Order: sequence, then C-alpha cells, then structure tokens
Amino acid sequence: MQRFRSTVVINTLSLILLAPVCVTGQERSHVTSGQVTRAIQELETIAQKKIQEGAVPGIAIAVVFQDGVVYAKGFGVRDVNTKESIDADTVFQLASVSKPIGSTVVAELVGEGKITWDSKLSALDPGFAMFDPWVTREITIRDMYAHRSGLPDHAGDLLEDLGFTRAEILHRLRYQHTDGSFRSHYAYTNFGMTEAAVAAAKAYGQEWEALCRERLYKPLGMTSTSSRYADFFARPNKALGHVLVDGKWVQKFKRDPDAQSPTGGVSSSVNDVAKWIRLQLANGKFDRRQIVDQKALTETHHPHMLTGFNPFTELPTFYGLGWNVSYDQQGRLRLNHSGAFDLGAATFVNLVPAEQLGIVVLTNGYPVGIAEALGTIFPDIALYGKPTQDWFLLFKQLYSDPATTGTVLGFDYSNPPATSAPALKNSVYIGKYTNDFFGEVSIIEHDGGLAIVQGPKNMTFAMKHYDRDTFTYQTTGENAVGTSGVTFTIGPDGQATQVVVENLNAHGEGTFRHVKEQK
Repeated sequence: MQRFRSTVVINTLSLILLAPVCVTGQERSHVTSGQVTRAIQELETIAQKKIQEGAVPGIAIAVVFQDGVVYAKGFGVRDVNTKESIDADTVFQLASVSKPIGSTVVAELVGEGKITWDSKLSALDPGFAMFDPWVTREITIRDMYAHRSGLPDHAGDLLEDLGFTRAEILHRLRYQHTDGSFRSHYAYTNFGMTEAAVAAAKAYGQEWEALCRERLYKPLGMTSTSSRYADFFARPNKALGHVLVDGKWVQKFKRDPDAQSPTGGVSSSVNDVAKWIRLQLANGKFDRRQIVDQKALTETHHPHMLTGFNPFTELPTFYGLGWNVSYDQQGRLRLNHSGAFDLGAATFVNLVPAEQLGIVVLTNGYPVGIAEALGTIFPDIALYGKPTQDWFLLFKQLYSDPATTGTVLGFDYSNPPATSAPALKNSVYIGKYTNDFFGEVSIIEHDGGLAIVQGPKNMTFAMKHYDRDTFTYQTTGENAVGTSGVTFTIGPDGQATQVVVENLNAHGEGTFRHVKEQK
C-alpha cells in the first residue's frame, strides 16, 4: 500500500475488521451447514455482480467449513488484455496475507524445538542491529511478529523501492531512528518481521524460501504456492496485477516482493490457501497429521499488542503473531489479515475458529476494498443471516485513490507558488549527497535541467523547478506518492550543503549532506 496512506488505512482496517458488528441481542449458536450454503449462494451472486460492474478485473474465493473446502471458484479475468478466465487454481500474489502464512512456518520451527517465540535475534543472527544497542540485545522473534519493535511504521519499505536487496535493507535498519519505546506500541513493519523470519531460518541453516516449501507447502500439497517471485511469474495460470487509469483497469506494473518475501512474497491459489486455512482451523493438523505444533501455532492467535478499539462495538482490537486478533460480542475469537500492493493486488483471509469457518478472497486489482468487503459479508450472512454493515460503502470510503498525484506528506505541488524565485545555477546543486540510511543520491545535469539519481540501481528522475531552491520529481514504485519536493540548503560559499528529499523524509531520514569532491 502507498506509504502516505498505509498507516491510516491499515490501522483503520484492523479496527473495523477485527470485531465485526453483531446483531443486537443475538444469542451465540453454532453455524449450520445450511447457513453456510445460503451465505455462499449470496456471496457468489455478489461477486458476479462486482465483476459485471468492473469493480475489479478478477476475484477468486474459497470457503472452508468443518475441515472441508465447501466452495472454491474464480470470477473475471487474469489479465484484461488476454481475457483469460480465473479459476480456483489461478495463482495470485498474496501481499500481506503472507504474514500469517509466514508465522505458521515459524510456528512449525518453534515446534521442532531449536527456537522459541522468545529467541533473541542477537543469538540467531548476530550481524543484525537496531538503532539502540540494548534493543539489539533484547529483541525477539515474538517482538517482530507482533509489530512492537519500536521501528516506525513501514520502516525499510522505501529502501526496497530504491532497489536495495533484502540483506542491505536489514543491515540499514540499524540507522533507522525508533518511533517510540521498544514494546510500547504497535507499528506495522514489513522488514522487522522479515528479519525475524530470516533469523528463525538461520537457526536451521536454511534460506527462508526453501524452508517454507519444505515445512509447509509440500506437507499440505500446496503445489501452486511459492515464496519466490520467479515461481509466480513462471506460472501459466496466474492473475496479473491491475491499476485504474482514467477509470479503466490496466495491466501496467510488475511487483517483485522478494526482498520482503516472509511478509509479502507468497503467491498461491485459493485451492492452496484453503488447505492452509484447514490447518489453522484444525490446530495444526491436516488430514489427521500434526504438521505444526498446536501450542506454537496457538501462540500466533493470542493477542500481543493493542491496536485500538472497534468503532462499532467499542471492543479492543489486537495484533497477534502475523494475525489481526479480536473477540466478537459472543466471545468468539476472530482472526483476519488483509494484503495489498498498490501496483495491483488486494487479498483478505478471515477465520472464525470456534465455528470452523474461514474464507479467503484474492483479487488482481489494487486495493479498493472489494476483497475485505466480500470476506466480511460472508461470515456476517453465515452467522447472523445478513450483513451487519454496508461493507462495500465502508471500505470504499476507507481506500483513497492510489493514483492521486500532487500531494506528498500534506504539501500540494500541483499549483505554482504565489511568487516564484528563480533557481540558482545548476552547478550550485550538482554533486553527491549521502546519509547512512538511504546511502548516496546524486544531482546531475539532465536534458538541460537537473535530475536526481537514487539507489544502487542508479534510478534517475528528472526534476522540475518549483521555487528558488526547491524542485520536484515524480516518484515511482509500490510506495509512490506522486510529486515529491527536493529542497536544497545553500551555504555561505554559495554552494548547496544538503538536500531534503520529501518522500524519503517521513521518519526524518530524508536529509542528505553534500559530499565534497577530493582535490
């Protein structure tokens, strides 16, 4: 999801989705197969309608009830260009639904006994460091999987956009200033959790991707599932990501999430995901075999960090270990997780363990709330006979338009300043600038103007003058925010001494100091 709206949207989703509204006065009773069948019928009608309306290019849905897959079907197209149909075996990118799948893998490792949820990363991966040496010594797998590390929201995501490898990103987290005290609050961090997964895998001498295949995908027969982007891209039956351009769905981008594979890199079909849901609802068993230790898996379902309070029920909402966790007004445990790529994926999994009921919804359009709405309407109908809210309207309001440009961190560059001062000579700004977290950027001459060069792949972006020592450029990638400002500070000698790149400065890491050339 885009960084400028991720905190608002993800945290709001966790508040609303964790504890769906119950019908007032409704007594708790176990759901029947007839209720599930009726809910599936209504769900299918709604999904078909949404495809006809063009709400999203494609949808795939699977429902698990009482350890059986009672529904699995696809709707719409894999790619608007080829018009090939989606079925229950079509492979989608899962985005952050990878998190509870990853925590299942770690639970399997914990069950084997070499590590625990409280194993310290300093013992498992001595090369990893946080900004604070004490936190470096004390932080555990549990801390990272509960999003309570003290790292700021989405720390490291921009490094991925700039082309840094996973190892480089994890190394640079030591330069990321904390956003509050260790274990004091919840902040969603893909790369904090990624580090925990990598450290757990190191205890077993394996890379994460291979370990996922051996410990989870193969035992469950998830033959269409992988934690590698290359495997997804090679699938003949895959759903490509789409974005809206001028009101029409367009297949425009490719999203390679390998750097954050443990938290966003899984690809799978609803038939495969349904097998994992069966394991979750059966306390780690699959086809009567104990694949994952029950105690280790149950830990992932326990509340670990308070995330807020549901605005409808006023009940508290939590994050577990890779799961959003809550309890409804009948006292039932609720587990869910959303996934989203602004370059073209939106996914949702929703479980009611006491009812042995679960649903997964996968879509191949960027997040507009369709996956969450479908995945929330279904248990509502099954449990209460009808939706408890207008979920489509609610989620549509939550998701702002990801294609919006011109606003970065609250400043609108779409209109020129009231009075504009001219820029100084290009030579004043040209040169190399550096900081510990993002490394080096360069300002170069480009087509008669200036450009900024970023990241290890030397991504070059033309800059447009805005006012005196402020320029702008168009950001790209998963965390693109439209137009970003680039503002220079001029020293007494008339040369730039530093530059602030706004879209890299959300957590105060976007100031780069000028590197003077050696003579």
